Amino acid sequence: MNEDTIRLVTIGRILRRRWRLLAVLAVVGALVGYGTSVVVFPPRYTASAPVLLPGVWEERELLTQVDIATSSAVVDRAAAALHWSGVSGTELRDQVSAKAADGNIITISGTADTPERAQRLSDQMARQFVQFTAQIAGSGTDAGAASGTGALRKQVAETNRRITDLAKAADPGRTVESVQARTALENLRTSLEAAMKKLDDAGPTANKAGLVVMGPAARPTGEAPPTRTQLMGGGALLFFLLAVIGHLVAARRNRRLRTEPEIAAALGAASLGTVDVPGDRRAHRPEGGGRTSWIRRLLGLDTRWDVPAPQRSGDEAGRRIRYRRVCARLRHQLPAPRRLLVVVPDGDEIARRAAGQLVAEAQSDPLLRVVEVSVERPTVPDRDTEAGALVVLSAGSRTAEELAGIAEACADGRHDVLGVVVADLVQASPTRSADRRPDDATPALAVRGHATGGSA
Repeated sequence: MNEDTIRLVTIGRILRRRWRLLAVLAVVGALVGYGTSVVVFPPRYTASAPVLLPGVWEERELLTQVDIATSSAVVDRAAAALHWSGVSGTELRDQVSAKAADGNIITISGTADTPERAQRLSDQMARQFVQFTAQIAGSGTDAGAASGTGALRKQVAETNRRITDLAKAADPGRTVESVQARTALENLRTSLEAAMKKLDDAGPTANKAGLVVMGPAARPTGEAPPTRTQLMGGGALLFFLLAVIGHLVAARRNRRLRTEPEIAAALGAASLGTVDVPGDRRAHRPEGGGRTSWIRRLLGLDTRWDVPAPQRSGDEAGRRIRYRRVCARLRHQLPAPRRLLVVVPDGDEIARRAAGQLVAEAQSDPLLRVVEVSVERPTVPDRDTEAGALVVLSAGSRTAEELAGIAEACADGRHDVLGVVVADLVQASPTRSADRRPDDATPALAVRGHATGGSA
């Protein structure tokens, strides 16, 4: 797995074999999201009030009005009008926002911890924005606008009076004087039209100051994002993904040896063959109890997820042939009397069952003695009458460093590692029992290395 690309089948295997752990972690993530919503992101509510800007406005002018709506002057006015204890204009500035919408409308939003306070905040902000804009327009343009408009109106009145006087004095005949009078009237009329156009152009600018609050803000009915539901869902999804990624990273960094040549090279011995052990994935479950063993069984952590599904094997006779061939190779290698120490890593249930079957098939020729050796502190009994040691272990169960430690322990006990037997887990045939042994089978003798003594 550490050199293979991550495929969908790997993720599917994680989901099938670790679904209990993933479900528990998802629940824990949801609880963390709930705690975050209470402590870090308490429920918040947002209300919005629209303000209409009459007249013709350019885009840059609308953006200027948006900045004015959230300026410190408007926010400070709103804070003073609300009279909320412990809430200043600086703190309130982070709770308000404004944006320009289509149709010359500025939407002012306020966020608070309750729907009522959010509604009051947005209404007050809209009201203070309109008043502040009107105050700016009145103080900055009253004098200039009033004088300019008054002068234009005086010019229009004076022009109308002169036109009337000239019209009365004009000779209806076709004299030179009458033609000149009519020409003067046309010129005055042109001046009048120009003055009226200036008045019309000044009208929209004057109307821009008349901002209108289109209505009170609606009271919010739901929380503002991120809501408590979103935080809980996000926490559950985050923990779920982290668990899956953690499994994938652990699988990529897994250094357990899986192939027969790798295992033989790590022990510095020859491979005597591969044997099949009928069973299911629970055979990878380590023995022993403890206060956490039931938790591991509940979460499915007592079985490995990264091992492939056991292949279906043939009948029992075919499996026994493999064991007999290993025994024949041992007889060919060992001088008489043929005695051998079978070393099995502690906690390897597949290897232990394979060693027991190997003892049964050997029928005391060679005479095999099985010992289980701790991988953390390997200790092998000192050499007595044995000709060497035979290591039996399952594929993908140990790293090269752990196997090197077992080989060193065998050397400390003056045992030469004569061979390695790799045990593979297979599915038993449904018509026959894979655990049945011959009538003359000799039971395996399991001895713990630390119980016999020897050098570490």
